[in-house]
This record gives sequence, structure tokens and C-alpha cells, in this order.
Amino acid sequence: MARLLLIEDDVAIRTPLIRALRERGHAVASSSTAMEGVQIALNDRPDLVVLDLGLPDLDGREVLRMLRAVSAVAVIVATAVDDETEIVGVLDAGADDYLVKPYSAGQLDARVRAVLRRGTLAAVDQTIVVGQLRIDPGTREVRLNDTLVELAPREFDMLHHLATRAGQVVTKRELLTAVWRIPHGGSDKTVDVHLSWLRRKLGESAMEPRYLHTVRGVGVRLSVPAGSW
Repeated sequence: MARLLLIEDDVAIRTPLIRALRERGHAVASSSTAMEGVQIALNDRPDLVVLDLGLPDLDGREVLRMLRAVSAVAVIVATAVDDETEIVGVLDAGADDYLVKPYSAGQLDARVRAVLRRGTLAAVDQTIVVGQLRIDPGTREVRLNDTLVELAPREFDMLHHLATRAGQVVTKRELLTAVWRIPHGGSDKTVDVHLSWLRRKLGESAMEPRYLHTVRGVGVRLSVPAGSW
């Protein structure tokens, strides 16, 4: 069974599709608008999102970009547009697969299983290594110089998110969205406090950073300490 999120505004498509997918054993949540769909994706963390491009409040391509900015959730784009340039563009933007309407529940179910199967194979070796820092999202273990570092759940999620973008500056807004699931509002102080705790557990400080570097007015960067390789 997979946990699916269907973002589709056409009730004549959405209702029978939900029923058919549930009959095939999937747990299905749904939304008729882009912003509600993004919020559900952030809160519920589905295994896969089926995303219509023609949504009433926001273009589906923008929704795909928003999802990809904060999540690695699998996405199958479903649309009536049957154009090679469009298909290539959506796949390049981060979609895992593409379905052209009209399509059957059986066809979608097969695509869902294929996409999730690929994701399972890709996740076999998912440990991230940055210098002497090893982060394993499967076991949620962090080791520094082969020593286990005990982290709270939010600290681990923050470190893992930064590690997936090692060498890049990640904004506090992105961290609030990805780690705390707060797409709007929220306080930078939440990030600052957890960053301070995380630094202390990694044996560094804001004044003497090794892995975690604050870029004033922009965000945080995780990088290999100078002199390491």
C-alpha cells in the first residue's frame, strides 16, 4: 500500500480515481487546489503525489517547483497536454513520470508502483558524507569521526536537509518549510536556536564554525571544514 496525494480540481476525474485507487489498496488524500495540496504534502508526507497541471489557483508547474524545493517526494504529473516539449520540460523540472489524460486507474496504479519501485532501489545506499560527517537517513544516525552523535529529531532533519545541499546556502525560510513544515510565517529564531544546539553537538560554535557556516542575511551553509578532504 502506498500513501498517495491526488491534486486534481476536476471532481469528475478526482472522485472515481480516489475510489479506484483505494480499491487497489492505496491510502489516498486529495485536494482540488494547489496551495491546499502543497500544505497536505508538507504535513502528511505522502509516498507519491499525482499532480494535475491545470489547477485553478496556481499553475501545476509552479507547484512542482515548490515541492521540489522542499521535498524528494515522488511526483507523477497528469495533464491533458500531449506535447513532447511539455513532457520533457516537466520531467526536467523534477517530475518522476508523466501521464496524459484520459488515463485509467489501472494505468496510474502501474505507474505508481513503477515509480516507487525505482525510488526504493535508489534509496539502498542513501548515506550522505561531508568530510568526516556521515548522515544516514535510513537509520537516522549521524557519525562524526566515526563517533555517534545523538541528535533530537528536528536537529537531525535540519542537518540532513543541509547535507543534501552541501556547499550551498540554504535560507531560513526553506529550513522552516522543509524541517518544521511551515510554508508561511514562523520565526527565524526557531532555526537559530536549533542551529545553536546542533553546532554544540558537532563540537563547534558560531564564532568558530567548522561544518555549519552562517551567511549573514541569507542563510546557512554546510560544507567540508578547511583543510579536510
